[in-house]
Amino acid sequence: MTARILVVDDIPANVKLLEARLIAEYFDVLTAVDGFEALSICQTDQVDLILLDIMMPGMDGFEVCERLKADPHTAHIPVVMVTALDQLADRVRGLRAGADDFLTKPVNDLQLVSRVKSLLRLKALSDELRVRSEAARSFAVGEAFEDNGAEENARILLVDSRPSSQERIIKTLKPIADIMAVSDTQAALYTAGDAPFELAIVNGVADSFDPLRLCSQFRSLERTRVLPILIVAENGDDEMLVRALDLGVNDYILRPIDPNELIARCLTQIKRKRYNDLLRASLNQTIELAVTDPLTGLNNRRYLDNHLTTLFSRSMARGRPLSLVITDIDRFKSVNDAYGHAAGDEVLKEFARRLRANARGADLLCRYGGEEFVLIMPDTSEELAAAAAEKLRAAIETEPFVVASSGQSISLTASFGLAFRSASILTPHQLLNQADTALYQAKNGGRNKVVAAAA
Repeated sequence: MTARILVVDDIPANVKLLEARLIAEYFDVLTAVDGFEALSICQTDQVDLILLDIMMPGMDGFEVCERLKADPHTAHIPVVMVTALDQLADRVRGLRAGADDFLTKPVNDLQLVSRVKSLLRLKALSDELRVRSEAARSFAVGEAFEDNGAEENARILLVDSRPSSQERIIKTLKPIADIMAVSDTQAALYTAGDAPFELAIVNGVADSFDPLRLCSQFRSLERTRVLPILIVAENGDDEMLVRALDLGVNDYILRPIDPNELIARCLTQIKRKRYNDLLRASLNQTIELAVTDPLTGLNNRRYLDNHLTTLFSRSMARGRPLSLVITDIDRFKSVNDAYGHAAGDEVLKEFARRLRANARGADLLCRYGGEEFVLIMPDTSEELAAAAAEKLRAAIETEPFVVASSGQSISLTASFGLAFRSASILTPHQLLNQADTALYQAKNGGRNKVVAAAA
């Protein structure tokens, strides 16, 4: 793993020591002597993680961290505060300022490398989500991603076989979270997959299960792969902590547990989880917009091109029938000319609604372009497809289209062209062309009819 790390400290010896340790792990290291220089570097250079000293002249580490997290350009950069004093008050204040973790001087080599690698893995995930979301929005109409900062109570899963320990943690976290406590591995795995938890807290010294194996299982299962994990460890158990971080555990807290630190660390993980969930939701929404026709709400031609290939290949591999219908509103141009384009849009939306209402759930309905629509019917024979197309034709003809803005009633019809996958049709493009040719024949044959392509 390679990354660019910024070391911020006003004492040159401290900078050199951390720089040497990180370079030995093949990291690219930048340095700054105060907070002002650190903020400047973050604005102009790519920085993947910051090791930030607390006690500095001019601007202390707390203020630097607050400024970094308040700036959207730098808010995603993990910050590890490095302090000479192992004071709980400093840790809590730093976590509330947005710090991701703490290291105490003299810095333990194992904890330094493990913590850095763990945070870089998390950043890589968030960066990938942000890049994909931004790239997807550049190809589609979508709203800008926004973190609404919701502060509702979180759902936390506590895995602890010791009743007294369970009770203390539940009492501490009750003001900020709804907590489900379980005592064994099977219950933890089942419960975690059954409800949308935002954090799992695992007792690192358990009587009835191996906590590291449980953490590994959380990371191996699809439904819990991105669930943040905080492990409770004994002070001095560095080997267990290093292994836990390597397995993908997000954070740890040492006994004796300080209530304020536990709350702060939980809130940090919950906030990051919600941020990444919002990114994923934004990405999914943007991708959905990219393949959805904004007027009718149907899938668009981009989606059709990709999905038709999949359905065609599946039909060939399984030897199952596949039917395709192209329909076009007869004399639609006259609607726009006589009633205006706004009325034409209303007609298109109502036309799509009627098609959707009369299509089966397994069928794929798309707007092909303009007033043309495509219906793909998997596992559908020629006879059933012809009957389905006739049903659609009747649904258009029998009831006039009413323009809501003016109350005008418009009688319309539609023409339909059918095609069926056969031994002579080897590609989805050929199937689509066959249906298009049949539609052309329906238009030339008087409109308002269903024409099937010749076998």
